[in-house]
Amino acid sequence: MPLTRLRQTVRVTRVALHLIAGLSLSAAVFPIAGRAGRAAMFRWWSRRMLHILRVRVRRHGDAAAAPHPASVLVVSNHVSWLDIFVIRSALECRFVAKSDIRQWPLVGWLVAKQGTVFVQRARRHDTARVNDALDTALAGGDRMVLFAEGTTTDGTEVKPFHGSLLQPVVLAEGFVQPLALRYPLADGTPNLRAAYAGEISLWDSLLQLTAQREIAADLIFLPAVHAAGRHRRDLARHCAEQVADALSLPRPDRGPGTRFDPPA
Repeated sequence: MPLTRLRQTVRVTRVALHLIAGLSLSAAVFPIAGRAGRAAMFRWWSRRMLHILRVRVRRHGDAAAAPHPASVLVVSNHVSWLDIFVIRSALECRFVAKSDIRQWPLVGWLVAKQGTVFVQRARRHDTARVNDALDTALAGGDRMVLFAEGTTTDGTEVKPFHGSLLQPVVLAEGFVQPLALRYPLADGTPNLRAAYAGEISLWDSLLQLTAQREIAADLIFLPAVHAAGRHRRDLARHCAEQVADALSLPRPDRGPGTRFDPPA
């Protein structure tokens, strides 16, 4: 049963106030807080945002499945703008995200403050810059999260994963950990109103989220794969298949002659 209009308005207002609080916190505290302090604040902020939106996160599997904490690249499917906060509420990490997110009102600025590496997928030569940033992050012990489909879906499919940004973890002989993300309804079918895909605006997406009494979010951490000696395209295919299997969705398939990813 949908919420009354008054309750939805109150929830939207609380989201707006929480965004403003996040902006103020970032401007006032981040410049003097250390790395651990900034991470703790953003984790608290993400959890509080999910609480306001009544998003209940359920974790499955081991988030620390990689044998070593350093040089770990988490590779996930992508459904909603909520994904960043759902993952960040449960995992100490930084993100690789498409540059469009940086343009989102308020949210994009907050995400950028967390050290997110933005990639312009329309520019093939931008891959080299992002790979350099990933090299530095992985060498520094940061756990990075990559939305490897390059776009969002409505949760009813897993698109092929791009492998070009997996090259740094291959060279670092690190680990790639697949992560399956879904927003299920009570009957197990995808919650289409939680998705941020297609032509829907960020505002309309927020209205769809705040109209729901509760939103379930599943994070399924799958076994990590040692990237040493593997080709990035094989790793991308393996991760996409593992994620699709975990979500009980068809494995992604590319048509004949379709490239897996642009050159690294």
